[in-house]
Amino acid sequence: MRGSRVIATSILLYAASLAASFGAAQNDPTWPCVQRKVPELSVGQVWSGPDIPETAKSWDDDTAIHALVDELAARRNPLDVAQKKIVEFAGDLPKDELNDKMLLLFQGLFDTLNREREQVISGISRYAGKQRQMADDLRKEASRVDAMRAKADTDPDDLDRANERLTWETRVFEERVQSLTYVCEVPTIIEQRLYGLSKTIEQSMPKK
Repeated sequence: MRGSRVIATSILLYAASLAASFGAAQNDPTWPCVQRKVPELSVGQVWSGPDIPETAKSWDDDTAIHALVDELAARRNPLDVAQKKIVEFAGDLPKDELNDKMLLLFQGLFDTLNREREQVISGISRYAGKQRQMADDLRKEASRVDAMRAKADTDPDDLDRANERLTWETRVFEERVQSLTYVCEVPTIIEQRLYGLSKTIEQSMPKK
């Protein structure tokens, strides 16, 4: 019975992982997350302020902006603390530099967080591929253990070892499924952070 429960668990986990992939993904059948896969963001999704000039792409040439972008983009820093730093930075700028500096800051944050988000999405796709392979391997192993159990001449010690190995591999798979649930939230967390920072930048700019 113990072996049967392990086999059932592995199959159910496999089915659940596939259901999440095919049920949630509308544009990529291999995408494992409930959240729809959007490979990269556009400026319009997070910015409603003035047009961003082409010159803003050189934001990393400004050492102060570059350092601030690194600090604000780091998710270890709470969003409200990062937003306060934006307000303080804007308040220390000369009025004739405020607009240009804020646009540089936005472009830097957009480039940095969008790139980080793309890297996370790529990592999720690789992780999901390994999960599918693990699920296939679990099904094969479960079938092998079932076949061992059905044979009258199977060595009980061999069967116990096979059961233990399948139990362990199933536990690892389940833990990875739980980890994936969290990781799937990260692109949305990054997007929300970028949106929140962008709104603070907009609010810190001169009103026309």
